[in-house]
Amino acid sequence: MTRVVVGPFNRVEGDLEVTLEVEDGRVAAARVNSPLFRGFEQILLGKDPRDAMVYVPRICGICSVSQSAAAARALGDAMGLAPPPNGELASNLVLATENLADHFTHFYLFFMPDFARDAYAGRPWFDAARARFKAIAGSAGGDALPARAAFLQTLGILAGHWPHSLALQPGGSTRAVSAAEKIRLYALLREFRGWLERRLFGDALEAIAGLDSAAALDAWKAARAPAASDFRLFLEIAGSLGLEGLGRATDRFMSYGNYPHQGQPFFAAGVWRPGEATPEPVAFERIAEDASHAWMADPSPRHPWRGDTRPDADRAGAYTWCKAPRLAGEVVECGALARQAVDGHPLVRDLVARSGGNVASRVVARLLEVARVLPAMEQWVRALEPGETFCSQGRLPDEGRGVGTVEAARGSLGHWIVIRQGRIANYQVIAPTTWNFSPRDAEGTPGALEQALVGTPVGENEVVPLAVQHVVRSFDPCMVCTVH
Repeated sequence: MTRVVVGPFNRVEGDLEVTLEVEDGRVAAARVNSPLFRGFEQILLGKDPRDAMVYVPRICGICSVSQSAAAARALGDAMGLAPPPNGELASNLVLATENLADHFTHFYLFFMPDFARDAYAGRPWFDAARARFKAIAGSAGGDALPARAAFLQTLGILAGHWPHSLALQPGGSTRAVSAAEKIRLYALLREFRGWLERRLFGDALEAIAGLDSAAALDAWKAARAPAASDFRLFLEIAGSLGLEGLGRATDRFMSYGNYPHQGQPFFAAGVWRPGEATPEPVAFERIAEDASHAWMADPSPRHPWRGDTRPDADRAGAYTWCKAPRLAGEVVECGALARQAVDGHPLVRDLVARSGGNVASRVVARLLEVARVLPAMEQWVRALEPGETFCSQGRLPDEGRGVGTVEAARGSLGHWIVIRQGRIANYQVIAPTTWNFSPRDAEGTPGALEQALVGTPVGENEVVPLAVQHVVRSFDPCMVCTVH
């Protein structure tokens, strides 16, 4: 048995270190360390509850809207406030823009450059991957980044600026959209659609969203040359390297549901396991954060209403600042794969039935989500009613509590606030990467990534094993959110 420490990781938001125990060329056990403590939950204590809308977006620079949306919903829950239809649509558009931009960034800048490494020289697809995805020199940066920048102009219209906008509020959105801006929004979405259909998919978004089985995906792949699109090239690489055999974790998938409109979420909420016809509801009352292996003063499992995030850097037996959230005592995986599995998309359900959650299926689900959400955004823009109310008004209680849940790009995000005497008495955040990159709990059960890494091959002379990097990056970690 040998020990390998991998980290810090490049192309990861925040700090990450993974300790591997390697036996016979494969990972026998893994421990994931989030080495940077942020302390946002301590900073918020004693503040005016409305101050949360200023502080929590600063948890992260690439998913700040998700934090804003969760905080707004937590305050709205405490106030008993519901947004009007326009506010709901505008909020969905703001969150969806950030989520799709994150998926886009992950694919082009974080994940695919690994396949342009010299270690893969000699593979039939290597020259194409290097020409397209090599960091700085690859052609993807030259056309993908301008496409992303143009798409993010929607946030300028809808939220004033990005990141750290204050447009999202408990009652909806403070940024009303005019008739002229509605036309501009639709044009920006159509422009981004055109780029996606030309370069990323090489096909209509509806055709990608309509793939209903693994066999249909295989047939779509067989009908096109590897260089036909970036998605097609990824499928070629994934098949060649057997990425469907890497990174299988718990196969218990959770989603809080996302993009509510007229009483229904666009993506369903629930917890789903392979073999089940329908997901079960998320038992929010059974969420608890275990800090037995975290550098925290109180190791006992606590529901977020009673959460405690006081640091103890000398705690014996700890190896990370990340707590271990559990749902009814179980490890769950969240993210795009979980969202699409819970929502019942037939392609994702079939991929999971065939080989579980893995590196390939996570990337496929992420891109499938892009193909599904952008057409929905076009519909939401058309449904906006300029001149009608975008934000409801309400009053914060002196005593109360609220919970706000959303689906960020990386998965299920929850904010829990307790208000006493008009001030924040407790504020707890459980981010998607907290779920996925959690350490062992008091029972010794590893978190999702720690489980997913077991069995991953490690070459004899690999200091930074490529397969390990593929598994880690398939979750698209955001470590600064993990430790709040």
